[in-house]
Amino acid sequence: MEKQDVIISQHLETSLEQAIAKCPHDRLFVLTDTTTIDKCWPLVKDYACVSGAKMITIASTDENKTLESVCQVWSALQQGGATRHSLLINLGGGMVTDLGGFAASTYKRGIKYINIPTTLLSMVDASVGGKTGFNFGGLKNEIGVFNNASSVILDTRFLQTLDYDNIASGYAEMLKHGLISNTDNWAELLGFDIAEIDYERLQQLVAKSVGIKEQVVLVDPTEKGLRMILNYGHTIGHALESLAMEENRTVLHGYAVAWGLVAELYLSVVICGFPTEKMRQTVQYIKQRYGVFSFDCKQYDRLYELMRHDKKNEGDTINFSLLGNVGDIRLKQTATKEQIFEALDFLREG
Repeated sequence: MEKQDVIISQHLETSLEQAIAKCPHDRLFVLTDTTTIDKCWPLVKDYACVSGAKMITIASTDENKTLESVCQVWSALQQGGATRHSLLINLGGGMVTDLGGFAASTYKRGIKYINIPTTLLSMVDASVGGKTGFNFGGLKNEIGVFNNASSVILDTRFLQTLDYDNIASGYAEMLKHGLISNTDNWAELLGFDIAEIDYERLQQLVAKSVGIKEQVVLVDPTEKGLRMILNYGHTIGHALESLAMEENRTVLHGYAVAWGLVAELYLSVVICGFPTEKMRQTVQYIKQRYGVFSFDCKQYDRLYELMRHDKKNEGDTINFSLLGNVGDIRLKQTATKEQIFEALDFLREG
């Protein structure tokens, strides 16, 4: 898989010009959604390097991360005369970078693409690491391929267009990166105020968070081993997110991950001996900032069934990536159904 260039941008126009220059092309396309066309494209549209680019705009929100949206992008590329030598820029959150990356990776067996993530979530998670795809059959990211963007440009100016919920959503992935790295990173993240943001400090934290993910991906680009730890909090988190979609009360991905972290920290304590005090500190931080997801024990069996679709699983066994301590990674851990239900109890009541 081609290595991608991650740029912590201090001057967006220069960064984008250099990224485009790395990808000689016959035609240039820019993918946005109905939110980023209004809020983010105005910051970019007057740059000379995107002059003459053909625009593709799809519906926003994760509910539209579907095959239908992928087909819309393919059709627009085809109708716009895209060839195997064309270039696609994905300007948006994780939905746009994931779906756009998949569309680029499969159109004419693959064209080059650049990601410009515009949400905190997409900066620290979706745009880095080469995962592309879309939701299918009611399940998150069920269809996709590994294929790195040519470049990923991170500029925290875009974050000033976000509301609290979208900042918090991305920050949950950063908390995960802190938990899987070391105590200093974890403690620093628990000490940052996401309600009164220092954007210069946030850029430094984003760079550190992306660096943690890059180190893991470099060792295991296609998720055969270590990269599974990037799914910490996601086995249960994705199940909660899928349940919310089924019940037409969609939640932001990062909120589901935060709640998944609470439940999987409980399993880490029970199964791997994770320190109870560190678990309590993290859970307190999450509960104060992310609230609760309302569900009851009648939904446990459905959540369990959704967990069985997790991509880390082998056969009928549900595999978890857990921790023995901050930075002490334990892959392919199994939990009994009773333990999983106890973790759901803890999430609801703890």
